[in-house]
Amino acid sequence: MLSLMIAALAAAAVPMTVPGPQGEIAGTFVDAGPGAPVVLIIPGSGPTDRDGNNPLGVKAAPYRMLADALAAKGVSTLRADKRGMFGSKAAIPDANAVTIADYAADAHNWIDALRKRTGAKCIWLLGHSEGGLVALAAAQRPEGLCGLILVASPGRKLGIIIREQLQANPANAPLLPPAMAALQSLAAGEAVDTSAMPAPLLALFSPKVQPFLIDLLHQDPVAMARATELPMLIIRGGKDIQVAAADAEALHAARPDARLLAPPNMNHVLKDVAGDDRASNLATYADPDLPIDGSLVDGIAAFVKSRR
Repeated sequence: MLSLMIAALAAAAVPMTVPGPQGEIAGTFVDAGPGAPVVLIIPGSGPTDRDGNNPLGVKAAPYRMLADALAAKGVSTLRADKRGMFGSKAAIPDANAVTIADYAADAHNWIDALRKRTGAKCIWLLGHSEGGLVALAAAQRPEGLCGLILVASPGRKLGIIIREQLQANPANAPLLPPAMAALQSLAAGEAVDTSAMPAPLLALFSPKVQPFLIDLLHQDPVAMARATELPMLIIRGGKDIQVAAADAEALHAARPDARLLAPPNMNHVLKDVAGDDRASNLATYADPDLPIDGSLVDGIAAFVKSRR
């Protein structure tokens, strides 16, 4: 029976595209059947693909697993590669030449296409991590949107969160002065000279990504959350070492009517972690066989179905 279910889900997963600036943006649509709620999964930061993996060591496939699990609950999903990356490489020549507004525009293209394909009156936006900012930005134009599901999403400006992440690892102590100075400059809209920057910081502050970082650091999730009246579900796992409880609290303070879901053992890649040590937590980032948190799936499915 299980193998039949898996085969049925695999058969329901089909490629789908929408136009990008210079080429197609590609995704995978998982169809849970006629009349099912439809959720657009917006990926997190960096070179994260439609499955939630990236070449920096994340192999946990959280978005693919979430899509399959939601399909089993009667919820359709679309997950996509970002413009300029992976299957969407043809959309723009430089994947770094983007803004949050660009990603929000892509989300609206998917919303239009999904409504036409499924007949749904509206589409749910699920933003994971940085994708939560994209969902909030897209929600400033609410046409065709059912509501927002913000998973491990920043509730404070990104400069604060990046500082906390760097400071959380004692091994980063020698890197903190140049990193803090760079963040201050970028937050002021000024590019940073990386010629004398320590090597471990070059990936974060590469000149190629600095324009996007400047845009990112100016995003205000609290202001965007206050500016939308769309139904909202805020989710943050108790074992998330990248986004703090303070972020979920800030979003909820901005939208006290939003629902909160706090799976106690779920980490940033939506997996359950037994212990509290950092090594065990990070080990799940490379484990595609570890199931995602069941209460996450149940909570999302119940939320989108209750609003039909």
